[in-house]
Amino acid sequence: MSGSSVRNFYDELAPDYHLIFADWDASMAYQAKTLDELIRPHLGAGPHTVLDCSCGIGTQAIGLALGGHTVVGSDLSPVAVSHAAVHAAARGTTLPVAAADMCALPFTSSVFDVVLCADNSLPHLLRTEDVQAALLGMRRVLRNDGLLVITVRAYDEARQTHPTATSPQVSRTPDGQAITFQLWHWHEDGEHYDVEHFQLIPTGSTWHVRVRRTTYWALTHQQLTEFVANAGFTDITWNTPVSGGFYQPVLTARRG
Repeated sequence: MSGSSVRNFYDELAPDYHLIFADWDASMAYQAKTLDELIRPHLGAGPHTVLDCSCGIGTQAIGLALGGHTVVGSDLSPVAVSHAAVHAAARGTTLPVAAADMCALPFTSSVFDVVLCADNSLPHLLRTEDVQAALLGMRRVLRNDGLLVITVRAYDEARQTHPTATSPQVSRTPDGQAITFQLWHWHEDGEHYDVEHFQLIPTGSTWHVRVRRTTYWALTHQQLTEFVANAGFTDITWNTPVSGGFYQPVLTARRG
């Protein structure tokens, strides 16, 4: 899938992205707290300069900024980053943003303490060379001994079971409850899959159904570990939701 297709997916999803969460503000606070607790053992209490290179509408970036860190957000979707800046201002913080491809980050070298790539964003890159380019760019903008933080789905099991759908997620709107779920269509290689992302949004006495489509590469822990090591990172560690507290597995690594 091309970068423009991924961009279109998130451009279209941005106004409704918060409906993925039962309580978006509570989720922002929880995610920022758990990420901060993963960062501090490596870099100290901070505050730190953070690049969230897949910030979307700001789910992690805003929470980290409210927690005192200096955060810059970038994302392939210009619509999403515009929403992120507005949401940040509405919550009393500043979030500088840029529409940028993570494979070509437009930032000065060695300026960030942390580069964050969360919410299963890296697996949108479907080719080895794109993953390599993204990780090399993340390493370039990190300071010496800076920290890389990547969160992804738990794909090791999924590669064995090839699930075909996700559980529905329910959130409340002024008109009632909205429902979000996904259908997964696996490719013959068993590694890539197409997603149909459904949102059923109540409108008066009926439902408005919104469907967006995108593709992922279900990278196993071993595959992603090898990519990160080949990009020059060291001290690569995986934190499970049980051990790290975040809702997805989290890889951390130091800029070697």
